[in-house]
Amino acid sequence: MRYVMVQIPKSAPFPTPVPRSVPTSADVARLAGVSRATVSYVLNDSGAVRISDATRRRVHEAAEELGYVPHAAARSLRAGHSRIVLMPAPSFPAGPLYSRFIEELQEALGRLDYTVVQHATAGRHGDEAARAWAELRPVAVLVPGSGIGPEGVAVLRRAGARAVVTLGSGPVEGAHALLMDHESVGHCAGAHLHTRGRRRIGVVVPEDRDLDVFSRPRLAGVRRALRGTGATVTELALGYDEPSAARLAARWRDLGLDAVFAYNDEYAMLLMRALQDEGVRIPEETAVLGADDLLLGRLLRPRLSTVHLDLPSGRDLAHLVDRAVRDPGAPPQRHTVLGATVVPREST
Repeated sequence: MRYVMVQIPKSAPFPTPVPRSVPTSADVARLAGVSRATVSYVLNDSGAVRISDATRRRVHEAAEELGYVPHAAARSLRAGHSRIVLMPAPSFPAGPLYSRFIEELQEALGRLDYTVVQHATAGRHGDEAARAWAELRPVAVLVPGSGIGPEGVAVLRRAGARAVVTLGSGPVEGAHALLMDHESVGHCAGAHLHTRGRRRIGVVVPEDRDLDVFSRPRLAGVRRALRGTGATVTELALGYDEPSAARLAARWRDLGLDAVFAYNDEYAMLLMRALQDEGVRIPEETAVLGADDLLLGRLLRPRLSTVHLDLPSGRDLAHLVDRAVRDPGAPPQRHTVLGATVVPREST
């Protein structure tokens, strides 16, 4: 290998880049021929002052020509609070249904002029994580699952958060609560399988402990639905991989089950394929029921029966956050937001 050394003459140094000044709202005002207040009203989309369409157009064209964008920190100082809504990353695997809900929520908050920041708190949990969130001075925090306690809520409040909203199975003192009743999902599943004449029912509980916050209430809901009926409920641990499903399917006939509620559609599809590979006829020998009503379940043969979940709309939750930010002294609200209905198809 040959190396070639190139010597750069001292008389020809690399040019030093000349820093460009950052355009300001005053620059936009001068170019558009309006006041700085008018620029602020237009770019913040304020309806407090009536401004003609022609003036708005001139301001937007001037801002685009200069490459001007509003300074978030300066706007926060004027408003007395930030416009950041912090959404900590969930500790549980986010499936398609939850991901769609989060996307809708982010879009709705954006239309209300909030900046949504997703935050991954590596190695921190609960109230310790809340202190890390507080450093960003968010105006609101939306906490999925059981990721915060009363002390964490108090930390966020003292740091200026006007609203703390939890999305979980139970309320947290000091926070608004969207209560996700996953027990009702299991109850629907158990009742449906019982009406179909199934009496020996398995319930898949994922081996992933991060999903316990959902899977355990669903198991409890199945038990409640079948209490006093003479039907049996068998808990089935299952990893989210083909070898785990194959091992469970290999001993299926020894278990003597005639139905299974497989936590959600993804686990149901995983197990159903493994059962079919073992020659188990569905639904003749075993009925299979999932949850979440994913499109892929309708493409299987037989089509997958499922529990459809009615999540809150992102738009409604965004407006709840906005109301809480505008009225931080209001008492915390609690809303039960998860509805469940069975969608029967060919697998049950």
